[in-house]
Formats: sequence, C-alpha cells, structure tokens
Amino acid sequence: MAAKKRAKKKAKTKTTGAVKGGNGRYQFTLAQVKDVPAGTGYSTSHGGVVEGERMLVGYIHKERGTGSRMHTHKNEQFNFVVRGTLVGSVNGKKVVAPAGTLIYIPANAPHTLVAAAHDENVIFIAIKDLSHGIIGKAVDGKMTGPLYQKGFGPRD
Repeated sequence: MAAKKRAKKKAKTKTTGAVKGGNGRYQFTLAQVKDVPAGTGYSTSHGGVVEGERMLVGYIHKERGTGSRMHTHKNEQFNFVVRGTLVGSVNGKKVVAPAGTLIYIPANAPHTLVAAAHDENVIFIAIKDLSHGIIGKAVDGKMTGPLYQKGFGPRD
C-alpha cells in the first residue's frame, strides 16, 4: 500500500509547472504540454517543459519584438529555432538565428535573445542539463522584466 501512495505522489521538477518524464511517461506532444514561464524576471519566454533525470526540453515561445534581457544560467543550453528568427548575442558574439538554426549557449555565458520584430513569433526547442531548471538570472541582478523592442512593449 505504501508503494502505491509513493507512485501516486507527484514527481518533483526543478522548473515550476514542468512535466516529469519517466515512470511510464515516455512520449509527449510538446505543443500540448502545460505552458509555464521560462524566463521569469527577465524574459517573455514561455512554453511546455518536460524534465527527465538529467535533462530538460522546452517548447518555448517568444512573441515578435520581445525576449530576454542579458542573463546567465549555470547550465549549458541548446536552442533549436523551429519558427521565426532569434537575434541577440552569446558571450558578446552576435547571433542571428532563423528557423533551422541551432544556438549553443555555454554554462554561465551572458546572453540575450529576442524574437526579431521583422519576422513571425518565435518557437524554439530549448535543451538544457538539469544542474538547474530552465530559468536563469539577469546579469544586472534585477529581475524586473523582459526586453521589449520599440513598439512591442505592454504599453505600446
């Protein structure tokens, strides 16, 4: 009986609201996984996140003209752009990544990525090791909100 209670107990995730893989759950329709914030305090990123034991995958959205202020995280990350174009920088190097592009972000690398205003809303697949969850920290230490390009802010 105690084993059944443990099996029913919800598996813990490092990302609040993420879905835990394993324990009989091995297939996920990413576009239908519960939408969660993926950059609270510095980004407009949001989407479904699935965590395994050592890795996470996110199906992440950014509306055009919006994105992340400069931030870092202790885990390395790959972003595969599915739709739209991400622009910004990683470790001071300019990034322009249209659909089909893979972006590598080393652990602790300062980076900022925005959905290009001239293109459609962005969808990308984020893949990270689980030394931490999906959310990082703003470089300026202020978790005061995302980056909005001119004409795309909440009050514009």
